[in-house]
Amino acid sequence: MEAGAVVLDPAQQAAAERLERLAGELRRTRWFGRTAPRGVYLHGRAGRGKTMVMDRFCAGVGRMKRYHFHDLLARLHDGIREHGSVPAATEALLGGARLLCIDEFHVHDVGDGVLLTRLLETVFAGKVALVVTSNYPPEGLMPNPLFHDGFLPTIALIRANLDVVAVDGPLDYRTRGVVSDKGFRAGRYLVEPAPALVANAELEIGHRMVPVEIDHDCVTVEFEALCMNPLAASDFLAPVREFRRWTITGVPELGTVPPDVVMRWVNLIDVLYDADREVVVYADVPPADQGRSIALVPDLFRTVSRLGELAQPLPRTGRATMI
Repeated sequence: MEAGAVVLDPAQQAAAERLERLAGELRRTRWFGRTAPRGVYLHGRAGRGKTMVMDRFCAGVGRMKRYHFHDLLARLHDGIREHGSVPAATEALLGGARLLCIDEFHVHDVGDGVLLTRLLETVFAGKVALVVTSNYPPEGLMPNPLFHDGFLPTIALIRANLDVVAVDGPLDYRTRGVVSDKGFRAGRYLVEPAPALVANAELEIGHRMVPVEIDHDCVTVEFEALCMNPLAASDFLAPVREFRRWTITGVPELGTVPPDVVMRWVNLIDVLYDADREVVVYADVPPADQGRSIALVPDLFRTVSRLGELAQPLPRTGRATMI
């Protein structure tokens, strides 16, 4: 084994081997009217290495497109407006690629479920191979009992076209406290009062002008401005691309705010994490205590896991120093 090589746990190794078989089939297969190789659906709890395994696979194949779920939905909506239909928007997303990879696939919203069903139908009919990561097995998609039965045909479609592989070992690798000098892991989670925001600019987020403090590629913004307003996950994509470092102040104990506010926090951290932006959080309670609302808000468990990657110095008295 090469020095510094990643050692996979048994679940990760099994997933990697299945993806390597798919990579071999992709290298050998000439589509031109043939059925695409059978794809793979990786699922497991947060921090188990699904994205890492998929990224290793993506690095070794060509003619592919990889999208984070929120980015995929935003592009799909834009494509429908431009091209007039889900199939046409899907073809634009693919751009001629014969392999589509989607990270963090989940379905909670009924409208999203309809669009994603049409996307999957188009992908499979178009002889495109698909690889997906998710925190949910197929049967856990659209978990709301009011709408779950209506999504069962889509679950059957996934099962018919993808091999379902669990990547769900006992360890959440984000709890290992791996420190980095760049990207998301270079950030900090501080349980202390933040310095007062000195707004020197306004940032457009979802057609709203939000007061922020900007210093070169760093932006400081209050939790209330981001999460108390009716913003979608897609609204965070453009500003997150613009600024490399983010400081978010005034994050409350999440049990004190409505579930829709918590869901925006989940979406924001998803987007920041996927973009690998350095994040400093000033909060009222530690990440573990934010998990008290998990039963009320889908996917909050993933946010708690991700925030657990940030360095968490002991609380200190006095004015905090911004970085």
